[in-house]
Amino acid sequence: MTEAVAPRAEIAAPARGDLEVRLKRAAEAIVVPLVALLAATALFSVFLLLLGKSPADFFALVAQGAFASWFSLQNTLQRAAPLLLTALCCAIPARLGLVVIGGEGALALGGLAAAAAGIAMTGAGGTTAQLVMVGASLVVGGAWIGLVGALRHWRGINETISSLILSYIAIALMNHFVEGPLKDPASLNKPSTAAIPDVAAIGTIPGTDVHWGLVIGVGLCVVLWVLMSRTTFGFAARIVGGNLRAAQLQGLPVGRLILIASAIGGACAGLAGMIEVAAVHGRANASLVVGYGYTGILVAFLARHNPLAVIPVAILFGGIVASGGLIQRRMGLPDATILVLEGIVFVAILVSDTLYGRWRIFQPRATAP
Repeated sequence: MTEAVAPRAEIAAPARGDLEVRLKRAAEAIVVPLVALLAATALFSVFLLLLGKSPADFFALVAQGAFASWFSLQNTLQRAAPLLLTALCCAIPARLGLVVIGGEGALALGGLAAAAAGIAMTGAGGTTAQLVMVGASLVVGGAWIGLVGALRHWRGINETISSLILSYIAIALMNHFVEGPLKDPASLNKPSTAAIPDVAAIGTIPGTDVHWGLVIGVGLCVVLWVLMSRTTFGFAARIVGGNLRAAQLQGLPVGRLILIASAIGGACAGLAGMIEVAAVHGRANASLVVGYGYTGILVAFLARHNPLAVIPVAILFGGIVASGGLIQRRMGLPDATILVLEGIVFVAILVSDTLYGRWRIFQPRATAP
């Protein structure tokens, strides 16, 4: 007896259905954040009008200060480099359902560790010193946020609270060492560590004023997208994030996955601190704590914790941050105005989560049995 063969149309139909579902989900993941951004823009415009300022002038200055010239674009990309890495600190653990917001502290400690390692490597070759600095920042940042994962797994402590508290502790530790044991006696007005050797500094991309940290950040986004989307580790992480109980019933090593994801995120933020020291400041001081870790949280949420989507979102917010000085000079608004905008965007993104799955246009069409 010959085996019956399904008609070609019946074989192709499921494939077309799967493609339709993927396309609609992708479209929904783009449209919903855009709607949230538009809503945040409208609310922020009302805020500006209450202050007697023109929303049109504000957003025109943002565009001018962020993307209107080669100089402003380079400034934007400089600001985007650390945002790429601090956003990953939030995005990678989030794939397992963890809300980690301690990137600012991991960046500060990673920068401090990199500066100390660079000073200790005085006299060594440039490549050797840079590798040691990278290693120190990765280990310290990874261990710090890895502690958040450990507290979550073994003690059941909420990772959002513990990461926030540890961030404050990390900043306090950095200030202690910068103003105490590692302080350069010559840094009077602004306590800092001694400068790292010139050979340990990270240079700029040829033909630009943008340092190589941008390339490192973009490269890590691509690598971690592959890890979380195209490997068994990423598949297991998505199962844990989707249903923790189901993951445990399937025998997945939930604790190990949480620790690894937390450590990866922390290592990214620590590396951001190293890049800020080696490419921007040349030493560790209070300039490391300027809010990159907190803005990275917003970038991660707006990108839906997708490492690839982090790249354009980080550039967008890098431009917003870079335009702050121009807005302050032209409109007489304080620097905190940018923080107000970021806060409104963050609230809008959180509220927009209720829109997923509610728009009929993004729902797959029902098929006849």
